[in-house]
Amino acid sequence: MYQKVKAYIKEHGMIEAGDVVFAGVSGGGDSMAMLALLKRYQTEMPFSLCAVHIHHGIRGEEADRDELLVKETCEKWEIPFLAYHYPVPELAKKWKMGLEEAGRKVRQDGFSRAESDYFIKIEVADHRNERNGAAARRGKARIRIALAHNENDVAETLLHNLCRGTGLKGLAAILPVRDGIIRPVLCLNKQEIVNYLIEEQIPYAIDSTNLTDDYTRNKIRHQILPLLEEQVNSSAVRHMAETASLVSQAEEYLACQGELLVKKYGENRERGIFLSEAFWREEPAVASYGVLQVFEELAGKRKDFTASHVKSVENLLRLQVGRRINLPYDLAALRTYGGILLGERELLGMSDRNSKGDEPVSREDPFALKIFSNEGQKIEEKTYTKWLDYDKIEQELSIRTRQPGDFLIVDEKGSRKKLNRYFIDEKIPSEERDSVLLLCAGSEVLWVVGGRINENYKITPRTRRILEIQYQGGKDIHE
Repeated sequence: MYQKVKAYIKEHGMIEAGDVVFAGVSGGGDSMAMLALLKRYQTEMPFSLCAVHIHHGIRGEEADRDELLVKETCEKWEIPFLAYHYPVPELAKKWKMGLEEAGRKVRQDGFSRAESDYFIKIEVADHRNERNGAAARRGKARIRIALAHNENDVAETLLHNLCRGTGLKGLAAILPVRDGIIRPVLCLNKQEIVNYLIEEQIPYAIDSTNLTDDYTRNKIRHQILPLLEEQVNSSAVRHMAETASLVSQAEEYLACQGELLVKKYGENRERGIFLSEAFWREEPAVASYGVLQVFEELAGKRKDFTASHVKSVENLLRLQVGRRINLPYDLAALRTYGGILLGERELLGMSDRNSKGDEPVSREDPFALKIFSNEGQKIEEKTYTKWLDYDKIEQELSIRTRQPGDFLIVDEKGSRKKLNRYFIDEKIPSEERDSVLLLCAGSEVLWVVGGRINENYKITPRTRRILEIQYQGGKDIHE
């Protein structure tokens, strides 16, 4: 198996002589096997290796046990070890995001800190030995972050995204190399890793949360994938990973074509980037990739831009000149003569709009907004018109359908109810739940359109400003 991994590393140019590799090691079987394989590869390729462990502050003594296991193993194998502790549940609450998203954020921070701390350690050691090698290496070394994803992770992700609804990007493989991140054991399936751990007598810990079926991914891992391998095809996981790889290639090709389309029909202007109407006519299937590229160029990132944002921009083509929509990161799209102009809201003359939303409720949408002072008015008790305490809204608003982690506050005590539980309690048919519109601030649902509003945002005598939102597709608009 080592030869297989070594060939995979070489095939994708993951590690070169002189590189510094920071391996993310949780203590689980996948990451411990990866660490052992990288340690062995050091005998053939001169590179520096450092283990990085992130303690999420979630599993108590079990998490402490995992950290100790990694630390003691690194001492035995003579691998530098760095550990970072984060109170993820508290941070998730502070940042108003789910545990999984907060976990990703702290892991990114941990690896960033590790790079600095590692070289400081080496520089101190060099200074004691009257050498200056680390300072020189710090400026020249190529940094790599090694993560222990495997073929089963690819298959789980593909199935999970497919069942939730996704485009090609959601079906694409986890890439072996991207943005300095390498995945040396991505060529292995879970059983191969388990066999290697047993054969080489490599210690590893078991995360008890992975043993339950409380999470969707665990259900896929424990129930669906084994069933597919037993009753459909014994190589189902490998075939799914291969398919995901092909989809990745198609996704990359379409992205390149979208870039060419922007170059052909796009124009940099003083207020932003202009896309002519011909941009959408020539290659409609590729245009969405071009729009995403423009989003990334303007915002410096692609995260939080979705297919709905792309569709909203395209829908402007059917509207009169002067119509506009807001987009994430203070961007906007404006219908102009001959096409659409995308740029910063302020430059497009939209800085005075009232919406806090990253996806606006504008004149061209089936929603209408207005904000006014609370003067003791009678509250509108209508199904499709709701009044909310505007000053309590701290995050950007969006109109969307359900996503994992969505919740409502259902009483004055602040009790949370998962959106899925709300749907069950309200007897909303399962086939209709994906089409129910929601007014959201992050994962918090402020209003289930046609249903209840979040208890935390109800109007009180202390409310200063009121946000009125009206769904113009609802019946009470005609009352």
